[in-house]
Amino acid sequence: MATNLLNRFGQRLVAFVAGEDGSERACADIPEQACHEQRRNFACNLANGAASKLAEQLAGPNLVLVWLLQLIGSPLWMLGFLMPIKQTAALLPQLAVAGQIRRLARRKWLWVGGALMQALCLLLMLPVAHSLSPAVAGGVILLLLALFSMASGSASVAFQDVLGKTIAKGRRGRLLSLRALVGGLLTLAAGALLSLLRRTDDSLALVQGLLLAAAGLWLVSAVCFALIREDAGATEGARNPLAEVRHGLTLVRRSSGFRRFLQLRALLLCVELAPPFYFMHLHSLGLVDGSTVGLLVAAVGLAQLISSPFWGRLADETSRRVMQHSALLATAAALLALLLTALPVAGLQKALYLLAFVLIGLAEAGVRLGRKTYLVDAIPRQERASCAALSNSLVGLLALLLGGLGFIAQSAGALSLILLLGAVSGAAALLCQRLPEADALLAALQAQD
Repeated sequence: MATNLLNRFGQRLVAFVAGEDGSERACADIPEQACHEQRRNFACNLANGAASKLAEQLAGPNLVLVWLLQLIGSPLWMLGFLMPIKQTAALLPQLAVAGQIRRLARRKWLWVGGALMQALCLLLMLPVAHSLSPAVAGGVILLLLALFSMASGSASVAFQDVLGKTIAKGRRGRLLSLRALVGGLLTLAAGALLSLLRRTDDSLALVQGLLLAAAGLWLVSAVCFALIREDAGATEGARNPLAEVRHGLTLVRRSSGFRRFLQLRALLLCVELAPPFYFMHLHSLGLVDGSTVGLLVAAVGLAQLISSPFWGRLADETSRRVMQHSALLATAAALLALLLTALPVAGLQKALYLLAFVLIGLAEAGVRLGRKTYLVDAIPRQERASCAALSNSLVGLLALLLGGLGFIAQSAGALSLILLLGAVSGAAALLCQRLPEADALLAALQAQD
């Protein structure tokens, strides 16, 4: 009796969080069995997001891995390659993965395998700092980051596909925003913890503790994703990478709306690459002290908390506007960075820079949620994996070319680069005006079939 009551309470709680009105409706775009399992899958996916997003903050290349390379004395040029390696290694392998994912009746196992590989890479970083010279250790960490990111990128193809099969269209944006919301709460806690850890003496041991904790969280996230009930799908039609490229390019040629999405995705890359350069500018102003890293992590968590409810609801209505508003926020953050350089009070400068980090965090969260929701809502189910892989791989090539931004920041100054990225964000906001709504693009693509 007590077990039944507990199960009913849990189902009602999940239904409330998922935005249901008590009926299993709005399931026209997912299989009937998946509709019945939607509450369970929503809860498992949400728990998976909580664990994985906290893991990303505890061992992220934008702050924590930068700190690790500094502590072991690695060459400075290696610090500038952390984010480009993460972006490129995560995105480039996806064409091959999308071609072969069709062989898997249940694609969730690809995500589970990717999470296990990410945990392994973090665990392998632990002995590197003690056993190798600074330069060699830095190189090995970059290599492990590349492997980590390849696993992450491959898993993201599976995530898009599993999301489209298990969660109905009207609830996907809410789920993604709730994942970010819970991740934001945990990130605030992680930021407070980092602020305390930066004040201690044995920083290297504490950073390694963060890596160990992140590895454990990736294992937890793998278990949560494995518990998702995914119906077996069709396994025919697997393509090799070259065939996948040709198929993806066919979609580009026949759809002007998808071409505009690819152009917009390329411009919005400047938002995702920007945070390390804001940190470089903050450091150049002499405003970085022992607690700064933790405060910046907390600022990102606050941005996720603020953005998640708003972005999620707006994404379910119009993911195009989410991307447009996010681009405008990134431009505002760049202008704020310019403004605070004229202020004479260091304390006020630091406070405003935390606000700039909140703005860029809002923009980054909106870009990620907006483009993911747009891709799932605008592309027919059978083409989602190919379109996600093509767009991600093209952006991965661009990220590799942008790996030299660190040298530009070093020669021209971080502020100059921030203003350039802000201008590109403004151009992205203008391009959003020409991007069709997701429903319109989906109807156009289905009419061509």
